[in-house]
Amino acid sequence: MGTAIFVNSWFVESKLSSMSSTPIQPTQPNSVFDLTLEDWIGWTEYHGQPKFRAKQIVQWLYEKRVGSFDEMTNLSQDLRAKLAAAFDFTLMPHVRITGSNDTTRKFLFRLFDGRLIETVRIPANANFHGDRSDRITLCVSSQVGCAYDCKFCASGLAGFTRNLSVGEIVGQVLAVERESGEPIRNIVFMGMGEPLANLTNLTKALEILNADWGVNIGARHMTVSTSGLAPQIEKLAKIPKQIRLAISLHGATDEVREKIMPVNKRYNLNRLFEAVHTWLDHKKQMITFEYILIEGVNADVEQAAILAKRVQSLHAKVNLIPYNTVEGLPWKRPDVATQEAFRDVLTKAGVSATLRTEKGHDIDAACGQLRLQEETAEGTIERSTPNVKRSISNSR
Repeated sequence: MGTAIFVNSWFVESKLSSMSSTPIQPTQPNSVFDLTLEDWIGWTEYHGQPKFRAKQIVQWLYEKRVGSFDEMTNLSQDLRAKLAAAFDFTLMPHVRITGSNDTTRKFLFRLFDGRLIETVRIPANANFHGDRSDRITLCVSSQVGCAYDCKFCASGLAGFTRNLSVGEIVGQVLAVERESGEPIRNIVFMGMGEPLANLTNLTKALEILNADWGVNIGARHMTVSTSGLAPQIEKLAKIPKQIRLAISLHGATDEVREKIMPVNKRYNLNRLFEAVHTWLDHKKQMITFEYILIEGVNADVEQAAILAKRVQSLHAKVNLIPYNTVEGLPWKRPDVATQEAFRDVLTKAGVSATLRTEKGHDIDAACGQLRLQEETAEGTIERSTPNVKRSISNSR
């Protein structure tokens, strides 16, 4: 009876956790990539199968990367038929793939309900010796759209639609690996959406991506980026995986940050840094503060000096990112001299700071741009103007 309760509750929870204030369509299929090994054990036992069948299933999915249940040849035909009746095996199709001169590639994927999400494959900067590193990082989305209205970002211009399911998160990695023909070993959740507003599905996806029975990406090679949801940072800190945390700061004072990050009105910098200290109590990895440099807004040396004081006592680094132009938004990128002056204030104060080399500017690689163009052209969404303010109160 316990197993039956587990299986039934899993299906209910998986659907409920994919919902927010805007419900997803009830026809969303159950993906084979939604389940952890524990879930598969529960499912197979419920269907009268031994535990080792669950291990065989995940081996076919993640080690052998088969494309159908028919290829799982060490499973009985009856079990394969039950799997086929219960789960969808389809990886999301891509609508468009754009490449850039620096080999950054953006994948635009269509979901079961017709909505679009973006995933970006990013090459590493040149290494210490000046040679180009062969390390590839995948920037993964967690939601369709975003409710947090960060003023530099295209993801929220059309508002928030829904959370991605576990399978839709994991599926991005598998689909890019299939398309590119090479494994992904570094992931950042910095694509569309606020990952910590989809914490239940994110946590489960992290397990599948990290597990040796799953995609087998090291925890230290997975970074979760957040706009600053302090309570969720504290919850994520207690998950026993040494994943990395990146915080979109973009302002060293509440006054400046609130112009760029409306979430700061709910969780101001003092509250955010309380959560940072909680994180550091549980994790060994260095925190990254992402800081987009915007001309005339947050890129002056006074902000740099305040930022240095805030972070110099923490085990942290600051990643400075010249603003990536988004059509329809008023911000501009500061000149190189201003960027370097900001960085120099930090480094002279003993803060680890890097100035990011631009990636993908020629393919609209900033969050949400390609999806916004496509869905606007298809008539799926009406483009919001930058002056339209959206509430963040409806997001978990």
